[in-house]
Amino acid sequence: MSKLPEDRTENVFIDFKKPYTTSQALAEANRCLYCYDAPCITACPTSIDIPKFIRRIANDNVRGSAQTIFESNILGMSCARVCPVETLCVGSCVYNEMDIPPIQIGKLQRFSTDRAFEKGWDYFEAGPDTGKKVALIGGGPASLSAAHRLRRFGHQVTIYERDELLGGLNTTGVAPYKMKADASLTEVEWILSIGGIEVKTGVEVPKDISWEELRAEYDAIFVGFGLGKDSYLKGDNAEASGIYGAVDYIAKMKLEQLDVSSVKHAVVVGGGNTAIDAVRELLGVDIQNVTMVYRGGEHQMSGYVHEWAEAKKENAQVSWRSQPVGFVETDGAVSGLHCKKMDEHKKIIEGSDFEIPADLVLLAIGQGKQGDLMSGLPGLEIEWGKVVVDEHGATGCPGVYAGGDCINGGKEVVNATADGDVAAQAIHTFLTGENNG
Repeated sequence: MSKLPEDRTENVFIDFKKPYTTSQALAEANRCLYCYDAPCITACPTSIDIPKFIRRIANDNVRGSAQTIFESNILGMSCARVCPVETLCVGSCVYNEMDIPPIQIGKLQRFSTDRAFEKGWDYFEAGPDTGKKVALIGGGPASLSAAHRLRRFGHQVTIYERDELLGGLNTTGVAPYKMKADASLTEVEWILSIGGIEVKTGVEVPKDISWEELRAEYDAIFVGFGLGKDSYLKGDNAEASGIYGAVDYIAKMKLEQLDVSSVKHAVVVGGGNTAIDAVRELLGVDIQNVTMVYRGGEHQMSGYVHEWAEAKKENAQVSWRSQPVGFVETDGAVSGLHCKKMDEHKKIIEGSDFEIPADLVLLAIGQGKQGDLMSGLPGLEIEWGKVVVDEHGATGCPGVYAGGDCINGGKEVVNATADGDVAAQAIHTFLTGENNG
């Protein structure tokens, strides 16, 4: 894999959620009720035994605590940082019903997994060789999770990744105040350290190698590629410089050194989590005026409420019920966003035109879906650009499985991790007839 440049814009950010010290972790772990049939487990897509790993911290068995986490979620380190715990495990803690602060499960998970990485603890080894070969398309969390589980079963695995770096959006898209790219790559190397995971970067499927070739060479295929390119707005001056897709721009911020010293007014179009992340990142690199433009009201935005609350604390500005219809251009560069106001039903109000100054515009209005890349496979079904699978991740094409954003249209890292693990166990059964789930 390629190495990251040391001089990256993301380096200016510090952790939004500070890690626990040992004494803090012990104090928090001892608050847990260790619920039987704990709702936090049900809320976790990877079904980590949360009371067990927390009890192990309280008993000063951090190594065992991390093992409990990794047995269910091999990407437990990154998930501890990037999971929206407020809406998952922490949001389901029984303390919420008692008006008592919930257990900070994410911070406890980070405490254990960080210690495991720091100490170099090993937990897993590859199983005896089965002679079976599996190709994994895409190098993000879904494929990494599947690859590790398949190696534990003893299957040979090869990851095909279009780009030069593995980790998917963990590496290129996660807000740097949650996790930086180098932390993601450290996790990737740790996952690969089980041995026997072949990695082929710079290979695009089906452009560089066809599905027919893959099916001929491998006994099974797992497809874990994510979403495609950012969606763009049409309208006047849409080709002006200074207009970027938000996901692409965030990747540049994480992997390169960007000069934003000349940016006085930035606008982010969208109301989802990517938009909120982009707003906070632009504020974090000292752009003084950052405005989010969303066509609905605050209660209609899809971004997490707790994330938007933090953005407001950081002085994010917003223009609600505003529909961009074009861009203002000065000397070939964007200088503003032309908008119209919308009513509560998201219908344009005629005669409500206005402009927002902007010398940088990021578009966070969605990404293309890539399910059609698999349309040549027999029996495979695509709906709205997403690959259709059953509860085990199996597609309609025998021996072909899928997981992550290509089947769900864009969810969390933990969902992709769970998909990869579930599919890996189904692939093992498909290849051997054994059910070791």
